[in-house]
Amino acid sequence: MLQELTIKNLAIIESLSLSFEEGMTVLTGETGAGKSIIIDALGLLVGGRGSSHFIRHGEDKLSLEGLFILADDNVAARKTLADNGIDATDNMVVLERTVFKSGKNICRINGKLATTVLLRDVGSKLIDIHSQHEHQELMHDEFHLTLLDRYSGEAFQKPFQKYEKTFALYKKAQKEFRDFTKGEQELAQRLDMLQFQNQEIEAAHLQVGEEETLLAEKNILANFEKLNDNLNLAYKALQEESGGLSATSEAMRQIEAAKNVSHDFDTLHETIASSYYQLEDAAMQIRQALDQMEFQPEQLNQIENRLAEMNQLKRKYGKKVEDIMAYHVEIQDEIQKLANSEVHVGELSKNVEKLAHQVAEEASHLTALRKKAAKQLEAQIKTELGQLYMEKAIFEVHFSAKEEFSETGGDEVAFYISTNPGEPAKPMTKIASGGELSRMMLALKTIFSKHQGITSIIFDEVDTGVSGRVAQAIAEKIYAVSVGSQVLCITHLPQVAAMADHHYYITKQVENERTSTNVKILKEDEKSLEISRMIAGTEVTELAKQHAEEMLSQASKTKSAR
Repeated sequence: MLQELTIKNLAIIESLSLSFEEGMTVLTGETGAGKSIIIDALGLLVGGRGSSHFIRHGEDKLSLEGLFILADDNVAARKTLADNGIDATDNMVVLERTVFKSGKNICRINGKLATTVLLRDVGSKLIDIHSQHEHQELMHDEFHLTLLDRYSGEAFQKPFQKYEKTFALYKKAQKEFRDFTKGEQELAQRLDMLQFQNQEIEAAHLQVGEEETLLAEKNILANFEKLNDNLNLAYKALQEESGGLSATSEAMRQIEAAKNVSHDFDTLHETIASSYYQLEDAAMQIRQALDQMEFQPEQLNQIENRLAEMNQLKRKYGKKVEDIMAYHVEIQDEIQKLANSEVHVGELSKNVEKLAHQVAEEASHLTALRKKAAKQLEAQIKTELGQLYMEKAIFEVHFSAKEEFSETGGDEVAFYISTNPGEPAKPMTKIASGGELSRMMLALKTIFSKHQGITSIIFDEVDTGVSGRVAQAIAEKIYAVSVGSQVLCITHLPQVAAMADHHYYITKQVENERTSTNVKILKEDEKSLEISRMIAGTEVTELAKQHAEEMLSQASKTKSAR
């Protein structure tokens, strides 16, 4: 449920903080006071389309913040949050959104930066906003299919997810088939190019580690003279009369004489003797290296040519020799397919045909499930409409087959209704009455609120175009929805206001030539006065007050009876 809402610099609202409770809350006030702006704020907060036009005149940005308490059974919201690395173990979700004059948006969920897409995804699982404008959605068959699928519940979701995966494989197989068969000339050109590349790589006889070995050899040959000088000087330093070996030999002889006098020098003699023999061995290795060294300019030239060949291949086929070799394997596989294109085309065609058959079977299963759910929905809608004084109304779910399968299956679904006895059911697009549409949407919402897992539902003037006993029925229906969900409702009907558990009164005032919105939660006696105003208009009469008290009393009895 929505617990806290903070709005800053949105339209005529300068700064507003609201706390909400469970049950049914109504927002009333004069037209233009800012009631719908509060709903607009919620729409923006849950990822609605933002614009700099929403920003209060003279300000650089608007900011919104809402605290939601996660219901235990809101699995969809918890999964979306977890999938995006957002912690909600304390069952709290804080949504934040800032819109700047430049059009830039900054969104956060529990302090973590988020895109508006993610904000919308999470928000849609926390709150459901239903306004007069939502009637337009009822005019689109795609929305009807969505509603029916949602109503179908868990038994429908698993087959539907299976179908989605199969359909995705089918579309992928179709694309692969089209791409492979899009033109014989293109395929021939592709084969020629790949064969040339294959021959070029094969002719190079590349080996893993060869490049590193060649670079090391090149380094030796390129520094031959310096290396030769280093070895000669080292050999002389060891072998000349005053060199290291001669001096070490003399030191060994003198310590040998000393150890003959005292055994204290035995270890020292062993150390010097070991050093002498190691130096002698080193001198021999240097001499052998010098004897074997031979400047080979031709070999250096060959190495440089080989490295140049490798670099040319790397520019074409990969950054490393390993990448080139991997590419070689890849094109050999494609060459094999292209060279045997007829066989491969046959395999692709069979795969497309197989998946098409599977898609058709699974779509048929979805159709059967939808039709079963549609019968149940028709019965429930009829019951709900009867309670809204449309007992003569006929509601039907009409099915037709799509020209070709899509992500949602093979069904076109349209809701048909007849509100006048003797008249055949027609598409909802033929319904002109706003009051009938309001009742139709409320009937749907009453049913679907039980299947959505959403605990906050917003009704924005859905009672437009109705009065009298219908208004009372709508009030009771909205209250019935609030028993299992938190409901916020903007209304101009006193019947709806009387049913509320909590009542907010919205006013606007002008200070320093600026208009701003204020919100006040009404006490019991203030509720009666506001309902009187809603009944009577500008001048509240005693009769209007009595009528308001009677409405509140009747509402209390109705709620107690539930």
